[in-house]
Amino acid sequence: MEVAGWAAMNESGKVEPFILKRRENGVDDVTIKVQYCGMCHTDLHFMKNDWGITMYPVVPGHEVTGVVTEVGTNVSGFKVGDRVGVGCIVEACLDCDLCHRSEENYCDKLVLTYNGILSDGSVTYGGYSETLVVHSKFVARIPDSLPLDAAAPLLCAGITVFSPMKQHGMLQSGGSLGVVGLGGLGHIAVKFGKAFGLRVTVISTSPAKEKEARESLKADDFIVSTDQKQMQAKTRSLDYIIDTVPAKHSLGPLLDLLKVKGVLVLVAAPDQPIELPSFPLIFGRRTVSGSISGSMKVTQEMLDLCGEHNITCDIELVSTDGINEALARLARNDVRYRFVIDIGGDSN
Repeated sequence: MEVAGWAAMNESGKVEPFILKRRENGVDDVTIKVQYCGMCHTDLHFMKNDWGITMYPVVPGHEVTGVVTEVGTNVSGFKVGDRVGVGCIVEACLDCDLCHRSEENYCDKLVLTYNGILSDGSVTYGGYSETLVVHSKFVARIPDSLPLDAAAPLLCAGITVFSPMKQHGMLQSGGSLGVVGLGGLGHIAVKFGKAFGLRVTVISTSPAKEKEARESLKADDFIVSTDQKQMQAKTRSLDYIIDTVPAKHSLGPLLDLLKVKGVLVLVAAPDQPIELPSFPLIFGRRTVSGSISGSMKVTQEMLDLCGEHNITCDIELVSTDGINEALARLARNDVRYRFVIDIGGDSN
C-alpha cells in the first residue's frame, strides 16, 4: 500500500514529502496509524550519510507512537484502537540463543526500523510517515497514563539509558548516579535516577546547565567537568556513571569520580575513538561497559514503570512542515530536550 512520508533523498539531509510503499498487514503484523515520531541525532547521521551506509531515499524515525488500525490473525496481544509504540528494531531471527533469552536487540540478524533490509529483501522506512506495518513482536504497549507525544522518545532515548540501569542494578534506591551530558538521553536518565531513589549528579561542560539540572530536573548535584577543582572534590563519590556524550573525550577524569568497583556505561557513539587510560581502571577495580537500546521485554517494563511514575520526556512539538527547521536546530543542539513530530496533525 502507498503511504505518505517524509524522506531525505541525498546527502544534503533535506527532508521532502515522499510516497513510500508498505507491505499489506500479514498474519503476524500490526498496522499502526502514526501520531507522533521523535527526532534523534541518529536521524541526522543517516540522512547526511555520515556513516557511509545510507540507502536513499531514507525515511527516518525510530521513536514512534500511534494507534493500532489492523492486526494479523496470529496476533493475540494487540487489538484495533490500542495505543502502541515502535522503537529502533523491527525484525530479528527470533530463533538464536539471544532471541530466546529476550535479548533480540543483540541478534546478528536484527533489522533497524529504517535503513535496514528485511528478510524479504525490502528496505525499511521509519516513523516519519503516516503508517507503519510491524511484526507484533516489535510493538510495545503505551500505558494510558502517558501522552503519546511525550512518550515517543522513550522508545529510543528512554530505553537506551534504562536498559543499562537495569543491567547494572541501578534501579535500587540508595546509590549514586552520575549522568554525563544533559541532552535527550541525559535528561531522561536523570528522571529515572530520581524516580528510583538514586542520588543524581549531572556532569557537564556547560555551567549554564546547572540551573535547569537542579531546578527543572531536581538533580542533587552538578559538576562542571572542565573544572579540575570540582572534579577532584568529587573523587570516588559515585557508584555509577552513564555517559551520553557523542563526542570524543577522555574517560579518565570520569572514572576517577567512581568509587572502587564502580561502573561507567557508554550509551553514545562518538565518531572517533575515546581515550581510556588504564590507571583509573586498575587502581579502582572499575568497569567500563557499553549498551545499545534494549529488548522488547525490557522496553515494555520501562514503559510500564514510566506509567507508574509519570515519567515522560521534555519535548518540543513540531509540525511536518517544520521538520527541516527542527533538524537544523537539532544539529546545533538547540532543543530542550527532544523534538517530536506531530505526524497525525492533532493532539492526543
